[in-house]
Amino acid sequence: MSLKHPIPLIALLMLAAGCAKLENVGKVPPLSLTQDSDEYNAMASPGLPRQVEHMRSTDTASLWSAGRRSLLGDRRAVQRGDILTVVIEIDDKAEISNSTARTRKGSEKAGLPNLLGIPQRINEKLPDGATMDNAFESHSTSTFSGDGSVRRKEKLTLRVAATVIGVLPNGVLAIQGSQEVRVNFEIRELLVTGYVRPEDISRQNQITYDKIASARISYGGRGQISDVQQPRYGQQAADILLPF
Repeated sequence: MSLKHPIPLIALLMLAAGCAKLENVGKVPPLSLTQDSDEYNAMASPGLPRQVEHMRSTDTASLWSAGRRSLLGDRRAVQRGDILTVVIEIDDKAEISNSTARTRKGSEKAGLPNLLGIPQRINEKLPDGATMDNAFESHSTSTFSGDGSVRRKEKLTLRVAATVIGVLPNGVLAIQGSQEVRVNFEIRELLVTGYVRPEDISRQNQITYDKIASARISYGGRGQISDVQQPRYGQQAADILLPF
């Protein structure tokens, strides 16, 4: 197919994309693979520990032992594979308003009424109405006015369990958490990643989002409702190709 006629090629690509979508008609959107699934285990590289170190019954026999399972033990996440709760409570509000005004006026006037009779002689040769008494005159006016405002309000309250996926040399923990909830034909997804300090984790093994460095929080969904809210592929292509 010649590139001199791109319309058939574009139509073919749009048709192929539409056929791919037709395969999901009447089917619920699939959930992401978990570590317990065979497909995940086949694709996953060596990561979180699969086995927990065996503990003897005498290790937790005393209430005053230093173990994590004792009554007074510290159960906060400190090593790879531990789980902690991320509390996301975003309630941000920003309002900015700017106003600028500027006005400038200028006037220039120059004349040569008398200079040894020379202006009078020049006036005789000038057209009617022209005179050297007002040889040059200029007026200028400049006006500028600008207004700008920004209003933003965001509120989000979520809780998600995250796993420690790594420990940096300085003791900082790299965490990653995901949560998926499927209701009928719609999946709501929550993803959280970032870095936290062990001392910022509370005794309840929780940490707030504002203490997560390089936090990446994604909350969205996929399914029939999310699909309907997006423009069609043809409309998206038209928005890109059309110059107006």
